[in-house]
Amino acid sequence: MEIIKTPISDLLIIKPRVFADSRGFFYESYNEKNYREAGIDIRFCQDNQSKSGYGVIRGLHYQLHPHSQSKLVSVISGSVWDVAVDLRKNSPTYGQWYGVELTGDNFMQFLIPQGFAHGFSVLSESAVFSYKCDDFYNPALERGIMFDDPDLGIDWKIPAGEAIISEKDKKHPLFKEADKNF
Repeated sequence: MEIIKTPISDLLIIKPRVFADSRGFFYESYNEKNYREAGIDIRFCQDNQSKSGYGVIRGLHYQLHPHSQSKLVSVISGSVWDVAVDLRKNSPTYGQWYGVELTGDNFMQFLIPQGFAHGFSVLSESAVFSYKCDDFYNPALERGIMFDDPDLGIDWKIPAGEAIISEKDKKHPLFKEADKNF
């Protein structure tokens, strides 16, 4: 597998080794030993999947300490624009975001460590999104940031009139007002 560093420390793109031929393809989507040897020593305990249609924006979501979550995300089918926002107050990139297109065809994974908010938009007709978490979902510590916060200026790659946002995600505070304990 290939590890690609992003401009934000600890935020990584992972390209697994894919074996493809006329029958289809095979790849290891996760191998704890290989990840550890690459310097990624995260123990995942929960896997989640979602399916969404074009224009859906989910996020920006995170959990506070002591139950913050690292996530390893990928797309099974379709295409998403995946975004992580640095919430680590002592980080030189605090408040900055990074995005990457993940597809069922490029097999890339996005490693989002604890201390980041996460969200994605669906660019294809539909997408099946998969993520591994290193802590369990904890509704009492769940938080969010408004997806269209002008201070963050995230380009979700969806025309404003076509964005589909849940009622819950429409009520998140702005970045400067959000609870953050990282």
